[in-house]
Amino acid sequence: MRLLLLIIALLPGWLTAAQPNVLLILVDDLKPALGCYGDSAAKTPHMDRLASRGMRFDLAYCNQAVCAPSRFTLMLGSHSTTTGLYGLGSQLRRRWPEAVTMPQYFAKHGWHTESLGKVFHMGHGNEGDPQSFSVPHFKDKVIEYLDPASTQGGQLTREEALFTNQKLDQIRTLPRGAAFESPDAKDEDYADGRVAAETIKRLRSASKPFFIAAGFVRPHLPFCAPKRYWDMHDPAKLPMPAHELLPEGSPRVAQKRGGEIAAYAPVPEGDVAFSPDLKRQLIHGYYAATSYVDAQIGKVLDELERSGLAKDTIVVLWGDHGFHLGDLGIWTKHTNYEQANRIPLLITAPGVTSPGSSTRQLAETVDIFPTLAELAQLPAPSGTPTIDGRSLVPVLKDPQARIRDHAFHCYPKEKMGRAIRTERYRLVEWKKPGAPPQTAELELYDYEADALETKNLAPEKPEIVQHLRSILASYPEAVPDAPDAPRKPIKK
Repeated sequence: MRLLLLIIALLPGWLTAAQPNVLLILVDDLKPALGCYGDSAAKTPHMDRLASRGMRFDLAYCNQAVCAPSRFTLMLGSHSTTTGLYGLGSQLRRRWPEAVTMPQYFAKHGWHTESLGKVFHMGHGNEGDPQSFSVPHFKDKVIEYLDPASTQGGQLTREEALFTNQKLDQIRTLPRGAAFESPDAKDEDYADGRVAAETIKRLRSASKPFFIAAGFVRPHLPFCAPKRYWDMHDPAKLPMPAHELLPEGSPRVAQKRGGEIAAYAPVPEGDVAFSPDLKRQLIHGYYAATSYVDAQIGKVLDELERSGLAKDTIVVLWGDHGFHLGDLGIWTKHTNYEQANRIPLLITAPGVTSPGSSTRQLAETVDIFPTLAELAQLPAPSGTPTIDGRSLVPVLKDPQARIRDHAFHCYPKEKMGRAIRTERYRLVEWKKPGAPPQTAELELYDYEADALETKNLAPEKPEIVQHLRSILASYPEAVPDAPDAPRKPIKK
């Protein structure tokens, strides 16, 4: 008996809690515009506090800069190019009826799983994945206004319709909603405040061990937040875009103008330059919305500490993708460039992560599933679709450890753009799956020499291009986008 106690005492701290709780915090459109990532304009004390308790990943990347596909990569541990789930309306169970998602995997091994807010993408014809959780999902709004003037007197706006699966065949006939509003309001007047309050209730009553996914929607457009969060920021001191031209020599397929942001007023429709005042209002709105969601996350973290659950709970904070916010003249995501694909990733694992640690290990969204499984002492996940992620546990134990030398991501357009991001370079190869390699259009960026991506260097650095393409060639070609066609039949 004494020998057994001695062995237990010598094991790492996290192994003594055989079934740790998991709190997965998802934040929509959150780039690393946080104090803990060195953004001096950000007012994010609560996410900074979480970073001070665990590990900050400085080079973390999503696998596709679109809400729904990015969340599928998180929950499946599989690249979009593996699953074929590329769109906002992609249907997980039609494509992969027997897939086992991360929460399902934890439930299979005894965890009570719950979800609140924006976890799987709902809208654009997509209803999420109810079978991933032990109890019904707590759903709330993504697009929400308090001021009737923001919706032309309370009308259903384009984005509200898309996110609530209403009038999907009439979107262009509906009015545009406001890009931002700042009413005198309580936190719980908006969805994120209500999601935080409900998450706190669930923490107080959750069966242990629990796996709770809490999804927050701000700073997703529209930038709606109570006035006091706008007042936290002096718009004259916020960072404006440093370079607003598309990269010199970039292929047309890689470029973007307009897009999602044009669904909001007073943003001009078409390829029209934004006024300096509108740019500053949008940037102000993004930072205000980020401060608002930070405060809601802070309430949840406070409850975790107050209840004593923090010592037995792994906490992950993840942004589903980045946000351009005017760099390269682009205002949202949906590209293969740095601002759209780099994400904040914070992991606190009691007994494993050192407080206030950071790493430059390149990490991907698909890594979170195998990482949490290993932290919970579960078998490495496997099955259909293929798990593409790698466990980050060696890095959580030692920030200097390395499990890979690059990250992979993609973006589908008329050609598939597949990308390799190393610590210094990004190569993007645009070609149709299965087409000969010589048909590809290429981009190369050197982040030591040109962090703003002002020029495509592919023609000037053939040796670097060749090396990175050899890495890319080790990945399978992207599977076709066919969201309504099952990959394998459903068993009766």
